[in-house]
Amino acid sequence: MTSEPEVPRLRAVTRSLERLPDLLSLPDPQRPMLWHRDDRGSVGLGETLRLSFRGPNRFRDAAEQWRRIAAVAEIDDPVRLPGTGLVALGTFAFDDHSAAESVLIVPRLMIARHRDAAWITEISLTSEASTPAATPEVPEVPEVPAAAAPGPWPGTVFAPRVLPSRADRDAGRDSIDAYIAGVREAVDRITNGEVEKIVLARQIEGRVPAGADLRVPLRRLAEHYLDCWTFAVDGLVGASPETLIRSTGGAVSARVLAGTRARHHDDPQRDARARAQLLTSAKEQHEHAFAVQSVVTALSPHVRELRTSEEAFPLRLPNVWHLATDLGATLDERSSAIELVGALHPTAAVAGTPTAAAVEAIAELEPFDRGRYSGAVGWIDAAGDGEWVIALRCAQLSEPAIDGSLTVVASAGGGILAGSDPQHELTETVAKLSPITEAFAE
Repeated sequence: MTSEPEVPRLRAVTRSLERLPDLLSLPDPQRPMLWHRDDRGSVGLGETLRLSFRGPNRFRDAAEQWRRIAAVAEIDDPVRLPGTGLVALGTFAFDDHSAAESVLIVPRLMIARHRDAAWITEISLTSEASTPAATPEVPEVPEVPAAAAPGPWPGTVFAPRVLPSRADRDAGRDSIDAYIAGVREAVDRITNGEVEKIVLARQIEGRVPAGADLRVPLRRLAEHYLDCWTFAVDGLVGASPETLIRSTGGAVSARVLAGTRARHHDDPQRDARARAQLLTSAKEQHEHAFAVQSVVTALSPHVRELRTSEEAFPLRLPNVWHLATDLGATLDERSSAIELVGALHPTAAVAGTPTAAAVEAIAELEPFDRGRYSGAVGWIDAAGDGEWVIALRCAQLSEPAIDGSLTVVASAGGGILAGSDPQHELTETVAKLSPITEAFAE
């Protein structure tokens, strides 16, 4: 008879800060942990605990393990705001069979702010035999580390990723060729009635030299994409415009994005036409309706009083226009944020419709493992509250090579429907990749 694995016992001490920290200057330059949007966010420093998950039950396993850890944690938190006390940052792979690891990471220190409030949390491991009196003293206000001086950023040049298949390499095919072929095959399958929508992605690749300060591209993303969550978790960096779920004290909200047009900053009239075309396009409206319905269907068993904005609205980002719909609801049961993420993933916006058939098609038509791209990234606290976005407009950094350099792989995709034009879909991915290519440029 096997016994339950021992549950790590954590102690979290949160204290208010008198001064608002510059969060973008504080991450580790080589291994940043960041969750940031405008005047809100947090920075993680060090690592007290790492939990790893794989396979089709990764969300359920993570939710259950986190619930057990939170139940025995000692939490000293007079601040009591979203993101105080015991918190983990996490990122989950897109596919059930991905080789990529899904993780929850509890930092040693969390420095955070929410508008005019700021705080610091120190999280440590304690022994099971510890009592409050025997627990080592923690300073009333743990010291905020001094920000490291800005380091070099030589820039990264991206190119179409070399495909992992030897047959593709021998045939001289790169990721653009494979993407065009995949779109054509997807349209054929949709026309034949096998599936209604398939979201296909492609990848580009670059190299980050040893010693480059990764705070540089993160600051560029955060300052340029104010309506997005800028994140860095276990080497996954990006700025996502799509809130998968936010759960705080029983209130649930989400934002669904599907339907895209590139922006035209140098031509206001052309930009206005792109916005109008997005709002009047039957294809884009159809794609958006698929995405909204998939979220409504997934959330309905977990919530009550589900509300959506009356009609899709145009969301303006620096690189694209999106059709957007906001949803709000009240939790019908005490599900954690990770359980809601597991119920929602994958949405039609990143997989297709019907979901199971679309995911099967993706596995056949995309010549690579998406990893964490289009999975989920966010945070969870001891109460099960948290905020999670779909991992879009992002790139995955590898572990350092022998010379200290890093490989960076960026991904972007789009929804393929009947009548989709491969060249138009390719152009859309270029626009969606631009946040990363511009942030990592010289």
